[in-house]
Amino acid sequence: MHRHLVPRVVVTGIVGLSLVVGSAEAEDSLDVPPLADLAPTVDHPLVPLGTVPVKIFAGQERDPETGEPIGIRVEERVLDGTARVAGVEVTVVDVVDYHNGELYDTTADYFAQGPEGSVYYLGERVDEYAAGTVVGHEGSWLTGVHVDEPGVFMPAEARVGDIFYQERIPDVAEERFKVIAADQTLATPAGTFDGCVRTEEMNLTDIPGLLGGPTEQKVFCPGVGLVREDFPSGYLELVAFAPPTASR
Repeated sequence: MHRHLVPRVVVTGIVGLSLVVGSAEAEDSLDVPPLADLAPTVDHPLVPLGTVPVKIFAGQERDPETGEPIGIRVEERVLDGTARVAGVEVTVVDVVDYHNGELYDTTADYFAQGPEGSVYYLGERVDEYAAGTVVGHEGSWLTGVHVDEPGVFMPAEARVGDIFYQERIPDVAEERFKVIAADQTLATPAGTFDGCVRTEEMNLTDIPGLLGGPTEQKVFCPGVGLVREDFPSGYLELVAFAPPTASR
């Protein structure tokens, strides 16, 4: 997913993160259902798009050239209605990233859920900004255009040691994630959450500065979804979200 605001330097690990050793790896252990079987309603406990329509994250990241901290604010909103990607009706999440208070990029993320309960990622449209003007679309891709199958965003049952691919588009976006811990408790400015799952992501795209190790860890919690991201140059954490009882 198009998330980070400044380029990363090459890393071989994430400093200061405690990796959790789990069960034996089970790479590609999920059969993706036919596109026609996917539905736009996403109600996975760890990806509750239907009941948590608004989320706000805050954090900071280091400028790779100056080392100065950059303030990050990310606003996510699940849009009303649906869109179509590769003939599939999908839920759209609008993501707006601010860099030191200025608009940095916007992304439309496309999600659908399989009959077995797994959540699939069908692509993203990215607009990158500079001084209020769109200057690029790096990271954009769509199922049915750049790749035949969607990525696995979250399996129906997240088991420690399982490995999946959220994005697998050569030379555009290739991200693999592994479930490294379960039943975690995490405190954020938005609250304390129990029963959380921690994942580790690795960027496999052969782009200078991106290949060579884990790129970030994410924590997903029941009833709210993503609550924290840690990456080599900084972090994001949930600071506010719509009540779980809210409806779209």
